[in-house]
Amino acid sequence: MRIRLEQLNPTIGDLSGNKELILSSIKKAEEDGVEILLLPELMTCGYPPMDLLEREVFRELIYQVNDEIVKTTGDMAVIFGSITKNLTGTGRKMYNSAIIAQNGVEITRVHKALLPTYDVFDDLRYFEPGNKFEPVMINGFPFGITVCEDIWFNDNDIQYHLYDKNPAEILAKNGAKAIINISASPFNKDKPVTRKNMLQKHAKNLKLPLFYVNSVGAQTELIFDGDSLAFNGKGDMKARSKRFVPDKIDLNFNTQTFEVEAISKVEENFKNPPKEQVMFNALVLGVRDYLQKSKAAEKVILGLSGGIDSALTCVIAKEALGADNVKAVTMPSEFSSEGSVSDSEKLAHNLEVELLEIPIQGIYDAFNEALAPHFKGTEFGVAEENLQSRSRGDLLMALANKFGYMLLNTGNKSEMAVGYCTLYGDMAGGLSVISDVYKTEVFEICRWLNKEYYGQEVIPESIINKPPSAELRPDQKDSDSLPDYGTLDAILRYYVEEQRSREEIINNGIDAEIVDKILRLVDLNEHKRFQAPPGLKISTKAFGSGRRWPLAQQWTGQEKKLIQSGKIKDSRR
Repeated sequence: MRIRLEQLNPTIGDLSGNKELILSSIKKAEEDGVEILLLPELMTCGYPPMDLLEREVFRELIYQVNDEIVKTTGDMAVIFGSITKNLTGTGRKMYNSAIIAQNGVEITRVHKALLPTYDVFDDLRYFEPGNKFEPVMINGFPFGITVCEDIWFNDNDIQYHLYDKNPAEILAKNGAKAIINISASPFNKDKPVTRKNMLQKHAKNLKLPLFYVNSVGAQTELIFDGDSLAFNGKGDMKARSKRFVPDKIDLNFNTQTFEVEAISKVEENFKNPPKEQVMFNALVLGVRDYLQKSKAAEKVILGLSGGIDSALTCVIAKEALGADNVKAVTMPSEFSSEGSVSDSEKLAHNLEVELLEIPIQGIYDAFNEALAPHFKGTEFGVAEENLQSRSRGDLLMALANKFGYMLLNTGNKSEMAVGYCTLYGDMAGGLSVISDVYKTEVFEICRWLNKEYYGQEVIPESIINKPPSAELRPDQKDSDSLPDYGTLDAILRYYVEEQRSREEIINNGIDAEIVDKILRLVDLNEHKRFQAPPGLKISTKAFGSGRRWPLAQQWTGQEKKLIQSGKIKDSRR
């Protein structure tokens, strides 16, 4: 039996465009002699469609698309993801389903049973869970069909809750001889390894072949890497697709011996690439798809400070959109170092990106003059520093408005976490490109780009080697107010991603005073992140829709006091 796993890049809400992707895939697969075609979860509407699902007309049009796709099928069986109507009269209005069609009719549909409600997921908000676990006969063979979370069961990166049903295991007990999973599983920088290990474990434990197809592309903050996989019943990986691009895997599946063999095996896909490469490829896809799918603009603009964050953002934009579609601006002030302009010029030249220079000294002086009567008798401080950042933000937004560009925000995760950024200044933008990239990772990616991706010094070494600085006051360095970035990023990983307690972080050898300062900064600056542009997610826990922290609250700092007073114990000790 010839099986094809095809990862496609749908656009949320583009029902006609997504339908054409599916129909084109079906036509080509039929021409190639494929007998079963597997397509990702919610291919008809894209994932996650969010509150579009509350629109009745949206749902009804998807049901029509389902029927049109089913009617086009011939001898080849097609399994594709979509929503289907809940006809029971109780519960939520729809299911998240795998529809199985052949010869112009729907054989059956399988509803997703495990509906995640953690991190960025809200499946239970919209979908009724499935509760039937019966194999589906396709061409005389019993397949167990599952949808995304059904195969993850209790093997997620962070286990927020425990499910009491294991759909794949139940299907195997009920007679399934191979497991299929159609997914729209978002990427994070650890996912290529954790996903492969999880699927391998299930195939080996169940002693069944496992076929996994995943969506590819970016949907606002979420990035989908594809990375479709096939395993035999021993847990041996037999095929793996490319990542971050539409791709397909063709397999020969022997229904007598249960052997799985790739028709065209690409050894390169089996390797785990460097994490820097995976993160970079994800961010490039995220920028490209955000502009194409949102139709926000065809070109982007960003500020180049001569620092490493804006340098990396500029490289990502150039690789995503092409140099002709990227414009950079350097905006020096009296506090800018000589390299602020010269390093920006070198980078723009190397990337063949147009660079404008607009000094802000006159604008900054005008602000100070206007405020002088009101600031009289006070010392130079944060207000005056931030005027510079806001002057730059205004200039960038003016250029974006005038010429129809979208402004890219260049702030990294470390700075966003502790509020080392200015509201309505350097936080301006339509998309935060590296807001889920720690400062230490920014350095690592830039070094990898020069050494491996370009094979030459495209990002000037002077940018990589200079001490980080906001350059908003004389001789300013980030280290004046923050610990070294290695320490800072370790604390942030423990606190934000691993959700460790204060005591646990300290017990990992980090000074208590530094830990207390950083945790307080993270908690107190939620109001800034709440107003930030959407950011591309590449970690297990990013700032954005997956981290919901109240703004008006009085818990911040209470945990430490209660533990120290002995009123509560640290449950994670």
